[in-house]
Amino acid sequence: MALQLYDTYSRQKRDFHPADDKRVTMYLCGPTVYSYAHIGNARPAVVFDVLYRLLRQTYGTEHVAYARNITDVDDKINAAAKEGGVSIGVITDKFTKIYREDTAALNVLKPDFEPMATGHMGHMIALVERLIEAGHAYEAEGHVLFDVTSFDGYGQLSNRKLKDMIAGARVEVASYKHNPADFVLWKPADENDPGWKSPWGRGRPGWHLECSAMIEAVLGTRIDIHAGGQDLIFPHHENERAQSMCSHDGKRLANYWLHNGFLDLVGGKMSKSLGNVKLIHDLIKEWPGEVLRFALLSAHYRAPLDWSTALLEQSKTTLDRYYGTLRRLSDVTAADVPVPESFLSALHDDLNTPKAFAKLSTLATQANKADKTDEKATLKGEMLAIGALLGLFEEDPETWFKSNKGLGDKDLDAAAIDALVAARVQARADKDWGEADRIRDVLSEMNIVIEDKNEGSIWRRS
Repeated sequence: MALQLYDTYSRQKRDFHPADDKRVTMYLCGPTVYSYAHIGNARPAVVFDVLYRLLRQTYGTEHVAYARNITDVDDKINAAAKEGGVSIGVITDKFTKIYREDTAALNVLKPDFEPMATGHMGHMIALVERLIEAGHAYEAEGHVLFDVTSFDGYGQLSNRKLKDMIAGARVEVASYKHNPADFVLWKPADENDPGWKSPWGRGRPGWHLECSAMIEAVLGTRIDIHAGGQDLIFPHHENERAQSMCSHDGKRLANYWLHNGFLDLVGGKMSKSLGNVKLIHDLIKEWPGEVLRFALLSAHYRAPLDWSTALLEQSKTTLDRYYGTLRRLSDVTAADVPVPESFLSALHDDLNTPKAFAKLSTLATQANKADKTDEKATLKGEMLAIGALLGLFEEDPETWFKSNKGLGDKDLDAAAIDALVAARVQARADKDWGEADRIRDVLSEMNIVIEDKNEGSIWRRS
């Protein structure tokens, strides 16, 4: 089965065909490094890490070029530096290092390129100059703005009409703008803020400009995949697309636009203003990184994901089961086998990780029942091959249970069982039969029997 990806621009799943099999290119919008990243920020890093692994397996590691940027020029960074009485470099260096460490704890591979905005000012200025020369941008009161009316395709990515955006403007529009929807490419910086010399005076780039310039600098003027969170479709990616296309004679910026869904706390939206943000840095002190990773992949990447302790407990229990299987096969040498086609077909279907996890669950069940050495070797090899694609099973089983206090072959506590049963009930209500069966298998391996009755599902130990 060919790899199919849901393209936000065309609003449909499309077969993936890179422009060049020898250099498959992907760009992911990375963090703005002014503070600790929350677990919602980890979702695109983990999800598109799986796609990165899949592309490398398909086309060869040396033929995939993946860039994830660092935004180190921003109003929030300036504010944090002023509050701390330090330069912006002190803030960005600190939180860039923390972000790298936190994502590494989630088994996220290093990208091939990690451009930083401050390292590409020359590229940004050159891009702005091309836009002015082509009639797509104008200078006004020290600012340079993109003229959205100069690009007929503006709004096509986010499926918005320009006239509606202009008519719906609710905030006071700057007097120097030709149109309310025009966005800043370059803005002046006063002596108290970081700034760079430019033909329009000392200033700094707009956020959207940064990514366009970094993509061009490290990957080229046209890439295969541009990825990011759903919240970036508008205005960030819409504006990126507009300025990049207009600076390159209408050449398409990306052949596929991919966006992951939101991550919310159960019962409400995760928000810094509400004080309910869960930081990666804190969570990895409480839970193994693979548990967090498994939880982030438990729902389809385009679907919303409710983050809860129950989800983490379920993820931990499931991983304990798989590590228990691998521990029981510790005396068997894994066969060098490819990833099973049934599993690959799930990932090829727009990274359908829930379906892929169901295949993994079936495989683990088969491995637990196998009695022939060659069969055990094959099944163990397939589990490890799957783990390599998902970024799982990177610990030795004994180390896993020792360092993470895994349940292994021990009884589950009642709270963990209740969480799994509740998750299965919800899966059945959603008609997600594959997930319901997977959870049943997990409980079965732990000698827990589920009985579905009219009044609900109950459990007992066998």
